[in-house]
Amino acid sequence: MTLRLSWVLSSILLVLSSTGIAVRAQGSKPPGLAQPQDAALAQQLSQLLRRGFDHPQQALQELQKLSAAPTSADAEAQRALRLTEGRLQVFASDIDAAQRIADALAVEPEAAQIVLVLRAEIADRQGQSELAASFASQTLEAAAQDCPREDLLKAMPAPNCDYRNAWSALRVLARTQYKEGALPQALSSARYALALAEFGRDPALVVQSLGQLALLVQAQGQSEQADSYLAQALKAARTDELSQANLKNYVGSVTGMRGEAATQLKALEEGLRLAKLADAPRLAAHLQANMADAYLRMKQPALALAAANQALPVVLSFKDLRLERTLRQNIAVALIQLGQFDQARQELQRGQDLRGASADQGQRAEELRELGEAWAQAGQAKEAIALFHAERKLSAELTASNREASLRELKIRYDSDRKQADLALLQRESSLVEQQLANRGLAQQASAAVAVLLVLTLVFVVMMVRKVRAARQRLQANELLLRAQSERDPLTDLANRRHLLAVMAMQPKAQFTGALLMIDIDHFKHVNDHHGHGVGDQVICEVARRISHAVRAEDLVVRWGGEEFLVFAPDVDQETLRRLAKRILMEVGALPVQAQDGPLRITVSIGFAHFPLPPAMLDLHWEQAVNWADMALYTAKSRGRNQAMGIATVAAGDAEALMQIEADFDAACSSERVSLHQVLGPAAI
Repeated sequence: MTLRLSWVLSSILLVLSSTGIAVRAQGSKPPGLAQPQDAALAQQLSQLLRRGFDHPQQALQELQKLSAAPTSADAEAQRALRLTEGRLQVFASDIDAAQRIADALAVEPEAAQIVLVLRAEIADRQGQSELAASFASQTLEAAAQDCPREDLLKAMPAPNCDYRNAWSALRVLARTQYKEGALPQALSSARYALALAEFGRDPALVVQSLGQLALLVQAQGQSEQADSYLAQALKAARTDELSQANLKNYVGSVTGMRGEAATQLKALEEGLRLAKLADAPRLAAHLQANMADAYLRMKQPALALAAANQALPVVLSFKDLRLERTLRQNIAVALIQLGQFDQARQELQRGQDLRGASADQGQRAEELRELGEAWAQAGQAKEAIALFHAERKLSAELTASNREASLRELKIRYDSDRKQADLALLQRESSLVEQQLANRGLAQQASAAVAVLLVLTLVFVVMMVRKVRAARQRLQANELLLRAQSERDPLTDLANRRHLLAVMAMQPKAQFTGALLMIDIDHFKHVNDHHGHGVGDQVICEVARRISHAVRAEDLVVRWGGEEFLVFAPDVDQETLRRLAKRILMEVGALPVQAQDGPLRITVSIGFAHFPLPPAMLDLHWEQAVNWADMALYTAKSRGRNQAMGIATVAAGDAEALMQIEADFDAACSSERVSLHQVLGPAAI
């Protein structure tokens, strides 16, 4: 299964959530200031949580003994014990028991804040990311006074800081922020967590925080910084086998993101050995799941299947639905590669049942893409086409959602600027009124002085009016710039979907005319996996430039999403359209792309069609026309890539017949109800 950072953060950070509790004694001391006996109890509870991830029932039994000890009799200690019990129940997947403990603690005013961490972890375990983030944010708001971020980063004293609870809340928050695409915020949360871990002088939390930072910066393509964080984590891990096993999991995840499957596998094998020495079966299962992913990258499905099946019984015993879903996906992909299609479908159905109503759409899009490629490589066109369209639709929804979020953020920023300008204007007007009142008083003493002041006031008003007009003009210009930027792709500077919508809004809804060419970069995923996302972005930009150079001046080139482009060519006939597809194939594929790692051979696949579709010339909405070009594109990809497939004629007399063909395009092509033009790329000539 393709390694995804969102899942890596979910699984690794869940493995590492073994601390996060502090005990505060009653009395006149400031809240959160731990006496020696409180610190000792907090350390005991922290160790129970660390062991409890792999052995929750054993940890619960030890907790019962600890609860009966005389030193645990006061109310504050009892609350800490109950909170620990709730978190251990989460580890044991007894969510109902954990929820009952949270509800019981919530009625106690003294526990109203600490219970938020437990509620965040319960929601996180149930896949309710938004609710989990809300509880985590409330925890951090409550901790802000005792654990001021700036003081921690400057190594200033914070004697009342309950660093373990705040660190656990940041773990949940960072994962949610990354899932939402807010990588800068996730990095900020991770750095805050590292400051807390270093403040508490907790080596285990330091290792985990540094590993999390390594993953996040690697997601931005900063390999050197990631290696630096991993080196620091290695020093902090020292001789602790459990921390070392966790660190190897991080190393495997980071190298897997770089496409270094062999290095990833070596790190994971070492981590598995250490996890077994540390008696950490659940962590071992996570490592085996990542090993299955590495084997799939290395095209060794039998070994991937064996690794996943070794991890599955442990995962089932812990009722870890999130990791089970991942394992089912890995098993399904391995079975597809091995040609065991019926068993693969059964595993996919089990994974679908586990997914339920999960809101993790980013992970789902990656799963669909991976499965579609696996089915396509296995020659199963029907499944591949269905997954291809499902992934395309979901990716478009995610892109639209991220774009809208960015636009909302920009709008809030510009609205804030406008409000500040209005406030400054009101303040100036108030100052003007006060000055006028003062002038009236002075008029009774000296009319000459009043005249001078009135002239000065008039000049001041004129200057203020000019400044206000200039400020409003700048705001209007910024709004126009924002609108223009919202219709351009930031990476390639091509038009984006929003701009295409504006263009298509000028056409009749059911009478789309013109030609569409849907273009997809061949094997682009391999570029990202083997050369990194930075080279991938460079390839996308160069392909965009070559497409723009190949088309006519009146044609519109749109970045459709990811590695896909759409060309709208108005006023073009069938023959000109074929020549246009040929020019794009040759322009992109004739010469290699000069990347940082050296020249890369890049080709594209194209699906094109002229609308209305001949010979019946039935009217179509432009979105339907895009779907027809998309189907032609998939036909080009399924027939070997580096070519263009164009729809010549469609044997459909009415809209219903057209819909039937669209429902099973491959069958229509086979029965010659759809005739296609083939245009070969440079490598195929």
